[in-house]
Order: sequence, then C-alpha cells, then structure tokens
Amino acid sequence: MLNFTKMTGLGNDYIYVDCTNGLKLKNIPEMAKQLSNRHMGVGADGVILIDKPSNPACDFKMRIFNSDGSEAEMCGNGIRCVAKFIYDNKLSNKDKLSIETLAGVKQVKLIEKNGECNEAIVDMGEPIFQDKNIPYDVYEAFNKDLDIDVLGEKMRFTVVSMGNPHAITFVEDVDKVNIEKYGPAIENNPIFPNRTNVEFVQIIDKNNIKVRVWERGAGETLACGTGACAATVASGLNGYTDETVTVELPGGKLNIEWGKDNHIYMQGPATKVFDGRI
Repeated sequence: MLNFTKMTGLGNDYIYVDCTNGLKLKNIPEMAKQLSNRHMGVGADGVILIDKPSNPACDFKMRIFNSDGSEAEMCGNGIRCVAKFIYDNKLSNKDKLSIETLAGVKQVKLIEKNGECNEAIVDMGEPIFQDKNIPYDVYEAFNKDLDIDVLGEKMRFTVVSMGNPHAITFVEDVDKVNIEKYGPAIENNPIFPNRTNVEFVQIIDKNNIKVRVWERGAGETLACGTGACAATVASGLNGYTDETVTVELPGGKLNIEWGKDNHIYMQGPATKVFDGRI
C-alpha cells in the first residue's frame, strides 16, 4: 500500500509521497507514469517525492517526476505544495524552509492565516542566461532573439533557465495559439538537447501578462511556476514589463517579482485535494 496526497498549485496537480520515514520506492519513473494516468490511475501532471535531504544545510528534499516518467529539475507550483504538505503533516515547525532540488536549494516562506497554510513565497533564485550547464546548443549573453524553425515557420524565442529550461515566445493572443501543434514541436527541437518547457506570452500592460505553458514531459498544464518566472524574466528583458508582474495562467494568477538582488520571488496558492492509498 502507498499513501499519497493529491495537491494542486493553480491546477498544476501532483501526487505527493512522504519518503521521510524511510520509504523506499522501486522503479519510480514507471510508478509516476501509472499514477499520473488520468484514466487508469490517480491522475496528475506527475509525482513529487518529499524526502530527507542529502545536503545538511537543507530541511527537506523534493524530487519531481513528470507524467511521462522523466525527472524534472524544479517545479514552482510543486514546491509551494511541498511546503504546505510539510506544514499540514507537522514534519517541521519552521515557517521558512530550505528545500533541496536538482535546480539547487530553494527557500520557501509559508504564509499562515487562521492556523492554516494555503500560500507560500518561493525564492526561485537568479535566472540563468549563460552557463555551460544550460541545456541549449547556443550560448550568448542571453538568447533574447533566438530564431527557430518550427514546422516550417520562423518563430522568435527568448531562452531562460530557472534551473530548468524555458523557451518563451510572444504572441498577440494566447487563446488563439494551437498549443497542441506547436508545443511538442518546440519542446523536442534539436536545439534543446534535454528538451524544453515552452511559454506563449501575451503582454497586457507593464504589470500584467497572460501565459500558456507547454510543460516538458507533461503537455499543456493549467499553471507552471518556473514558467511564470521565466515568462516574467523574458518580458522584462524585452522591455515589455516592470519588475513586479501578475501572471495570469489558465489555472489562476501568480505574483512574480524580479528583485533588486536579481532573485525571482514567486507568491501563489497551494491546495490539498485529497488523501489516498493505492
């Protein structure tokens, strides 16, 4: 039997499993595929494991497995839900947590109201523009004007890493984008050797953008925290927005700030859906 909790950050839903008690799971990628199946399983964008850290400076570690079984470096919506899971299950009494991820250590501040935690602020760290470890085949000061052939069409992208890869393109109306057509073609373009997340961004004004995300390994999701951060960074780099931006996603809104310390701060909800056993 496996105990789990289904949680969501603006509709970006994952199955959360507590491994801090020594639980050892076998063949996690296959398990993630089976549990994530929305017809034959629990149904989710993936599975997130909460475990003891290997880094002694951290409080917990999170591992993210997409619905296709691939392991992701980071999940912004997921890490907020990890913080809520820790709070709800009394795994820590801290209101600030250091979470170990494949994208580095992330700091999370829990927002408590009336004895409950349903929101968190995450220090997502600094955006990365040029580093040999960025999974792109092009390295410039920042790839603000990257032209890529997509299904015979020239599309322009801004490339940003938030610990995981993102390719952002600006459109007039995100609702008219055929994301099922263009999303996988961009995700799997050879220029991205580890594949990429894809953001289609519509500028509303200096403090508001509208975004749809094709998430690597999961397809279109209702929200993506790292995608919202990457979209904010790309919008700022191109001169479209200011430092503080409200990002409207199909699942709801996230508040993103590009701080003076060059860190990206994300604030948004975390919601428990149900507990289960399988």
